[in-house]
Amino acid sequence: MDAALLAKCADPSLPPAIVEQFISAVGSDDPLAVTVKADGRLVLIPKPRSPDEAMGLVKDYVGHAIVRVGITQFPAGVGVGDPSQLQPDMFDACSNLRTGTGIFAKVARIVTKWYGRPTNSELLPQLVDDAIYAWKTGAFEGDNVFRANDPGGSTFMNKSSEKPADDGEPVAPPAESEDSSQSAEPGKATEAGIRIDLSRIGGGR
Repeated sequence: MDAALLAKCADPSLPPAIVEQFISAVGSDDPLAVTVKADGRLVLIPKPRSPDEAMGLVKDYVGHAIVRVGITQFPAGVGVGDPSQLQPDMFDACSNLRTGTGIFAKVARIVTKWYGRPTNSELLPQLVDDAIYAWKTGAFEGDNVFRANDPGGSTFMNKSSEKPADDGEPVAPPAESEDSSQSAEPGKATEAGIRIDLSRIGGGR
């Protein structure tokens, strides 16, 4: 991941090393990537060759299936009530990184709050594991992380979000949970097969 792109576009409450590990674990190196899952199964779709083709695929499936887009593979349709409101900038690398890491930072705050906002750095790998697992499944402790309110507070152990907790209505979720039979319980992240290298965090690059 380009350092300048990270500095310009990624959510500032996430350390660059964690953003890189997040993208490595769940993202795509193709800004036009569209992934569709219906009833827990991957739907085979043609590879889009332009933003217009990618948008066409999204509009065909959003509301009927889980549609993940771009380099962060965030779920299209979060906070959007009508597919006509979807914007093609979701396939712009910077815009996708900004949106995707912003949503992931909210997921991180949900997980961090559940853990009691710990300060013991030894818990950081577990926090990140659980947040990535929640991103992949769409759930943490039985709640849909994409429709949940932002609790505010610390993002992992880095810094607090700049905005207070969201007391408004939760945004519209994707059509269904990634896996309604699973929740990201502490200790279960390893079962998802996600292993991330946090050795670079805190070190100079």
